[in-house]
Amino acid sequence: MTPRFILIGGFLGAGKSTTVGRLARHYTSQGLRVGIVTNDQTNDLVDTHALRNQGFLVGEVAGACFCCSFNELTSTVEELSRGQLPDVIIAEPVGSCTDLVATVIRPLESVYQSPLRIAPYGVILKPSHGRKILVDRQGGGFSPKAEYIFRKQIEEADFVIVNRIDELSADQVQELVQAVEQQYPERPVIRMSAKAGTGFEAYVEFLEQEGSFGQRAMDVDYDVYAEGEAELGWLNSQITLQADTQFDLDQLLVDLISALQQAMQDNDAEVAHLKAIGMADGNYAVANSVSSFTQPELSLASKYQTTSADIVINARVATDPEILESQVRRHVEQACQRVGAQANVHSMQSFRPGRPVPTHRIPVS
Repeated sequence: MTPRFILIGGFLGAGKSTTVGRLARHYTSQGLRVGIVTNDQTNDLVDTHALRNQGFLVGEVAGACFCCSFNELTSTVEELSRGQLPDVIIAEPVGSCTDLVATVIRPLESVYQSPLRIAPYGVILKPSHGRKILVDRQGGGFSPKAEYIFRKQIEEADFVIVNRIDELSADQVQELVQAVEQQYPERPVIRMSAKAGTGFEAYVEFLEQEGSFGQRAMDVDYDVYAEGEAELGWLNSQITLQADTQFDLDQLLVDLISALQQAMQDNDAEVAHLKAIGMADGNYAVANSVSSFTQPELSLASKYQTTSADIVINARVATDPEILESQVRRHVEQACQRVGAQANVHSMQSFRPGRPVPTHRIPVS
């Protein structure tokens, strides 16, 4: 059977990783073999660790977005296919990327030699920024150049998923749906909570459609696109904590993410997302914050007490990378002091994304 290829778009913090996990569990429960491809500008990705800890087959394309590492994307797909071909391949691109129809979907159809059944391209809408940008027209705390990326992601979508509806009132959901329909007509809109499962069946049903997708013609100003991405400070870090007495892994992660979010607010730095995973003795927990104006949450609980843990932190914030790194180091140290632990920083990479240079770009004529 030809594998189904599902590309899940959406801005940083939209809920793509939660959606990937739910989709993978859905298809696995049907007896299908699932392969997942994650993507980041560098290594040490929380999502990769979290999905592998859930038992999924995961390949990672690190160092650049899918569009700029197209050959690595296809080689990762082939690596996942060794031994037994996946029935479903789910790919999660970097959340600050757009123009994926021209640089990923269409090259997969015309350049890549192995056949894939391309699913309709759905873009997950992040409500916190969606309401600011589409409804209130306040820009969501980001500059017009970052907003440009957000809007271009919606523009090229076959359909749009308004996610996290459990965090909004019915009126807020309807207001956001109407804004999408008015500003981006002819794009079906699905209401969903990937976390709670509400609307998930409608999402899967849409993905199962057969036909020609990824056909929206779209012009992209790569100067604006590059400048919008470069406004984000990017940080990935891998740390080991060691303490003499046990500490609560879940609470440590929530406290750390909460402190980082507050530090960013104090510096007027808009959060795109903050994520941390803690791993200890086969147990793991994930805490995250998806914007400056939503509460941090424990998205996966370990309910585990430990004296040591491996921590991976991912931060995407509209601030200088050096400031971001200094704040992460400071608050990791403070978190360790609270539980009487010592931190060994194995890696900490902070930078601004470089200009996107796609391997292929095949626009819709």
